[in-house]
Amino acid sequence: MTSIFAVTDNDEILALQPRLTAEDAGVRRIALIELADLEEPDGLLWLVDRLRQDPAEEVRAEAARLLEAWEDEPVVQALCEALTDPSPAVQAAAAQSLSLLKSAAAGRVILPWTGHADVSVRIAAFRALRELRFADAATAAITALNDADAHVRREAVGVLGWLKQLDALPALARLASADPDTEVRRAATGALGLASGTEVLPALRQALQDSAWQVREEAATTLGKVGHRDAGPALVEALSDDYWQVRLRATRSLGRLRFAPALDALVDTLGHRISNLRKEAALALGELNDRGAVAALQAAQDDGDPEVRKAVRIALSQLQ
Repeated sequence: MTSIFAVTDNDEILALQPRLTAEDAGVRRIALIELADLEEPDGLLWLVDRLRQDPAEEVRAEAARLLEAWEDEPVVQALCEALTDPSPAVQAAAAQSLSLLKSAAAGRVILPWTGHADVSVRIAAFRALRELRFADAATAAITALNDADAHVRREAVGVLGWLKQLDALPALARLASADPDTEVRRAATGALGLASGTEVLPALRQALQDSAWQVREEAATTLGKVGHRDAGPALVEALSDDYWQVRLRATRSLGRLRFAPALDALVDTLGHRISNLRKEAALALGELNDRGAVAALQAAQDDGDPEVRKAVRIALSQLQ
């Protein structure tokens, strides 16, 4: 262990040697924190060594956490290897540190781990690559859309969404419509928002009929982002959804689309018992730019919720 200290002449690091090599794991862990606080490159050798070899999982986990600020290739490689550590605490700390990296060089080290046999390693690798927005990860992410594990598929969807991979739209549409996992369908539905054409509308309309309200909510939001008036009728129908959360997103999207045929349905929504929905209805009516909404908005000026009243005033000012 002490041979590592032969490569440095840094007095502050050498002064920590007795505690860094102490028998007590708690002492070693605190000493590691002090070593990291020095922010000296020489200290990396010891942090990486302890991540790989310390017999105490609490020390290995601390080393993984402390290495989050370093993007040197040996450090990233050590963090990737720590994803296979027998301790869940070490695995979690390594995954968290990897997710905070920002360089393309780190992405090149992480990418091969997306094909690891261990599901948790694949999940952590894709999560880190999503944050990096590493373009070379697209091919691996598209392949992982067929992974047997739903968590891996969901992380792969996230990577493709951040990378705005238009080539992946057909595969994402398939997941949005047919994946057996609710969270995967929801994530894929949201990722379809990177499209600018009508090709995703059939999948989004189908998602708006999904059995899970979370998927329907995401579909209502994404239809507004895609921005095609052809989505209007489906969104008007969604104003009758059993869940107010879906209605709220549909209301917002109808305003975003300025879908004039939604006027009557939005006026009805302006009387809903949930104030958040009334507020969104008022804002959407203002976006329609149709003076047919003025009477209903004027009647709502004395709404009991101040946020609704504010939204009504905004809408009326738009229609003047």
